[in-house]
Amino acid sequence: MQRDEINAAATIYKEAAYFDVPWEDAYGYAQAIKVGDTIHVSGQLSHDDNGNLIAPASLDESGKPAEFSMMEQQMRATYANVAKLLARFGATLDNVVEETLYVLDVGAAFAVAGRVRKEAYGTARPQCASNLIGVLRLAFPEQLIEITFTARLSEQKRSHHDNSPMSRVNET
Repeated sequence: MQRDEINAAATIYKEAAYFDVPWEDAYGYAQAIKVGDTIHVSGQLSHDDNGNLIAPASLDESGKPAEFSMMEQQMRATYANVAKLLARFGATLDNVVEETLYVLDVGAAFAVAGRVRKEAYGTARPQCASNLIGVLRLAFPEQLIEITFTARLSEQKRSHHDNSPMSRVNET
């Protein structure tokens, strides 16, 4: 097989979405990529349409967040941004199957995450897998949280005949 044939066979069709914020070009990435019926959303943060951080944390003399009271506002803005991205592909937060929250302070994030997530997803029990992971630093010093998402456009319901608590599936 020729090299060109191998490259052609490996090519997949991808759709990309951008916010046109400066760090997309600086780092070289897309905010979201759709392949088939799956949307992979890069780490989202709290910024406005012009790329200004919303509710940036105040920094101490060493350049690290001095406190974490802005966690809730940053989290809300982050969910609002991902909703805008998903809409570009005809999806909503209802299509999200997994999210990972990367936070500088797990306690501060956990204190507000339940309320914010329930409001963002519009339900008391969001139907997506969720991970909350503490990290030492994020892209911007004033940033307290970054969230990645995976969403699916087509619903694939599977019946489960095992009635044990571990196999129970909520289908809506």
